[in-house]
Amino acid sequence: MTVTATETLTTAQRRRGAPRPPTSRRRAPHRVEARGAWILMAPYAALFLVAAAIPIGYALWISFQKAPTLVDPTTGFGGLDAYITAVTDYRFIDTFVNIFTVMIIWLPLMILGVVGLALLVHASPGRFGGSMRFIYFLPGALAGIANFVLWVYLLNPSISPIGFLWRGAGMDNLKEVATTENLPWILTAMLFFQGVGTWIVIVYGGLNGIPDEIFEAAQIDGANAWQLAWRIKLPLIRPWIGYAALMNLAYGFQLFLEPYLMRQISAGSIDAEWAPTQLGYAFAFTNRNFPAAAAMSVILLVITLAIGMFIVFRSGLFGESEKSK
Repeated sequence: MTVTATETLTTAQRRRGAPRPPTSRRRAPHRVEARGAWILMAPYAALFLVAAAIPIGYALWISFQKAPTLVDPTTGFGGLDAYITAVTDYRFIDTFVNIFTVMIIWLPLMILGVVGLALLVHASPGRFGGSMRFIYFLPGALAGIANFVLWVYLLNPSISPIGFLWRGAGMDNLKEVATTENLPWILTAMLFFQGVGTWIVIVYGGLNGIPDEIFEAAQIDGANAWQLAWRIKLPLIRPWIGYAALMNLAYGFQLFLEPYLMRQISAGSIDAEWAPTQLGYAFAFTNRNFPAAAAMSVILLVITLAIGMFIVFRSGLFGESEKSK
């Protein structure tokens, strides 16, 4: 059991017969700290309530309602009907297979690329390291629709600077490149290019937080650059790696814009309900079944939270590993 300095001092005072400090004096700093913590947390709590808690609660309530139809326009409590409608839809399994395919390809490449490049930059101090941080961050400036437009040009064999690659593979137009079979690889390239620079900066910040004394002690013990990276740096930045995996996981399950727009520019060569979010969109605005759409959002939330909790506890994010020890 770990004994703190305060406990040791209190025990020594009791043995000497010194009077105990007043309880109110001991508790006053804690009350001030607790009050300050609540004040700092209040804006986030209000934002979480408006942007997360209330929408989640509303989605849960809607998902247990009965969808009106032309035959039966009445509404009310429908039990698990919306979840049964969503799960038994012929597109349900395919959408999750598609999104898991992207995650299996993209997420490991993303994490390996981010961690590897961050370690290389950290091992290269000076102007070179600074220049590489700036170069890696540049793709982050082309996020969202700008990144999508860039990739539309790269994927079009008639105007792309790498069009010879597409033509060499037997693809002469954008419709032949942007297909359902190729979409996981296209999305992997788009998402990697868009996010790698930002996450390199974050992981690099975690590396900078490691005290220099640790590296000096390891070098005195004879550790080379590879051993420093593998045995010292990687274990200490595990929470940052877990945070990167967690946030990219949440983003990946919410994919909607990229597959939706890819279908538009490919003249329909990609399935309309390729991702789970697109299936939920179809339930709401094509089938007019808002309870089924809400059920899809709840299912996505449960899956994302389950995988996210696994990453949190396995990576030591938020200090869970220290608490377990």
